[in-house]
Amino acid sequence: MTGAVFRGRPSTGDVLVLLAIIGIAVVAAFPLVWMVLSSLKTSAESMQTPPVWIPDTPNLAAFGEVADVIDARRSFLNSFIIATTTTAGILVTSLMAGYAFAKYRFRGRDTLFAILIATMFLPPIVTLIPLYRLVTSLGFGASLFGVIAPHLANAFGIFLMRQFVAGVPDDLIDAARVDGASELRIVFSVVAPAVVPAIAALALFAFVYHWNTYLWPLTVLQGSTDDYPIVLSLGRLLSYNRGAVNTGLVMAGATLAVLPPLVLFVFLQRFFVDSIVSAGVKG
Repeated sequence: MTGAVFRGRPSTGDVLVLLAIIGIAVVAAFPLVWMVLSSLKTSAESMQTPPVWIPDTPNLAAFGEVADVIDARRSFLNSFIIATTTTAGILVTSLMAGYAFAKYRFRGRDTLFAILIATMFLPPIVTLIPLYRLVTSLGFGASLFGVIAPHLANAFGIFLMRQFVAGVPDDLIDAARVDGASELRIVFSVVAPAVVPAIAALALFAFVYHWNTYLWPLTVLQGSTDDYPIVLSLGRLLSYNRGAVNTGLVMAGATLAVLPPLVLFVFLQRFFVDSIVSAGVKG
């Protein structure tokens, strides 16, 4: 029959590969599962030796206590502002710069692109102090804008968009120009729809990174605890966890903090996989 695919009994190699995948998945998921289970334990169960894997009486009391120790609502709002604003800026600047590098011909383009790629190899700690001095000299210190501004453009994002935009047919762009479309309209109405998987993948990378980033907000927001994102506020839960009595409280806060990136990944995973497949076909 046409269109039907039949496979015999799986080979030993297939079984071994499947077992390896399952093993890696279990190891990767274990910390997350342990965190969620620990957030449902009582204080006595958290301190018990040998450790209790599954709580006898799961309860959500620790999640309610999180708001008593930190201003969870304000912290989540700060994280949302930082992550979404930074991600939006990265998407816009990366798409526009990627389009310029991929479709424009100008002197020094390849050299400039090589310098841009070279910045990807700089450890973030190297640029921490120069960026901090720049932000404070501009008067943006101890503010959310100071956390956001230096990261509105990203070398990896530009590189990724350049690689995908290069695959958009030039004839499609020329046709839009003949119809009188401006360059901005071409970028956002013609090029952007053609590279949606790459945009979704970049959005996921950027949001997760800037939601979880710790060192840069800690450096900029000195003395401004009201602007702390959730990852910094979780530090107060750790200091509150004297003698490991409130381990469930710490785990509850961590569980809440990981939910937004996890939900975003669930919604964007299809586009993320599509971007990997497209990159593999092109490469």
